[in-house]
Amino acid sequence: MADRKPIESWLTDMDGVLIHEGVPIPGADAFLKKLRESGRPFLVLTNNSIYTPRDLHARLRRMGLDVPEENIWTSALATAQFLDDQRPGGSAYVIGEAGLTTALHDIGYILTDHEPDFVILGETRTYSFEALTKAVRLINNGARFIATNPDNVGPSVEGDLPATGSVAALITAATGRKPYFVGKPNPLMMRAGLNAIGAHSETSAMIGDRMDTDVLAGLEAGMRTFLVLSGVTQPQDVDRYPFRPSEAVDSIADLVERV
Repeated sequence: MADRKPIESWLTDMDGVLIHEGVPIPGADAFLKKLRESGRPFLVLTNNSIYTPRDLHARLRRMGLDVPEENIWTSALATAQFLDDQRPGGSAYVIGEAGLTTALHDIGYILTDHEPDFVILGETRTYSFEALTKAVRLINNGARFIATNPDNVGPSVEGDLPATGSVAALITAATGRKPYFVGKPNPLMMRAGLNAIGAHSETSAMIGDRMDTDVLAGLEAGMRTFLVLSGVTQPQDVDRYPFRPSEAVDSIADLVERV
């Protein structure tokens, strides 16, 4: 096998790689500082669609991590870009927070519950029975079903929370319609992110803590993949999958000198 080209661009997941339960993981600040100083293109990715890049920039800064807004790529932004490519100027009924609604407003989408083109499901901490019922009825009446990401659970200080994938399964059970998931592990999110920073998969790397989303998405997008063992996936879990990361390391601190 030919030697791989040097890594010129970096994509990294956020939860489990840079932060854990609201606390920076040792080495995260040094890694981000090295990226900024190097001038190499990079993105911090998250499947969470709750927050806008501005929100995330502020939240990370309060934790001592400096990530410019333009270096943050969320499943909400990827979903908006996908819809803008597929059906420009369309309409949608949205279950989600500001990260998703702002991204859709920015591409000129109309948010409505009157004969929308799409029902779009994102992350929220306030899922309501009324909103879910409306989504089910709109899908049964012909609206196309999109979800920002397939994650079944999300992290919190108190423990796991039901996430978009779990709620999507409820809607699927009620409608018989499965959503199109835009976020990881869909390589669409990765390729759109690479395009946003003018990077090429052959010279890019993806860092993540989950085999089933981060590593799989990076692999399918043609990137080198680094699994950090500071989050969800543990060493004994790796062999359960039919694919492997390019390399596994203990934490982001082990990659600072690779930038």
